[in-house]
Amino acid sequence: AVHLVESGGGSVQVGGSLRLSCAASGVTYNDYCMAWFRQAPGKEHEGVATIDSDGSITYVDSVKGRFTISRDSSRNTLYLQMNNLSLDDSAMYYCAAGGSDYAYPLSCGERIWDDYNHYGQGTQVTVSS
Repeated sequence: AVHLVESGGGSVQVGGSLRLSCAASGVTYNDYCMAWFRQAPGKEHEGVATIDSDGSITYVDSVKGRFTISRDSSRNTLYLQMNNLSLDDSAMYYCAAGGSDYAYPLSCGERIWDDYNHYGQGTQVTVSS
C-alpha cells in the first residue's frame, strides 16, 4: 500500500525558505508521477510542481525560479525546496502520487488534483510580513 507523509512546514517571514519532505512508502519512482499541491483557504487545490517517472519536472509559473522539486530514491522521499517565499505561498501543502498509467493519456505535468490516487495529510506553510 502507498503511504505518504509530509513534513517540514512551518511559519516563515517573506523572503525566507522552507524545505518540505514527503516520506513515500510503497512507491517505486520509476512507476509513479509525484507532485506537490497546495490549497489556500477558500481556494481549489493548485498544482505546484511535478516529477515524472522519467525525471521530467514541471512547475506552476508562480514558483518557477524559487521552488525546486526533487526525489531521493534511496530514502523514498520527495522534497520541495521553497526559497524567497511570498505571502501568496501560504497554504496547506500536499504530496500526491499517481501510477504512471493512472489518468492516461495525461502527462504528469497535465494532471490536476483528482488525477492522482494517493495523497498525504498535508503540512501547513504560513508566510508572514
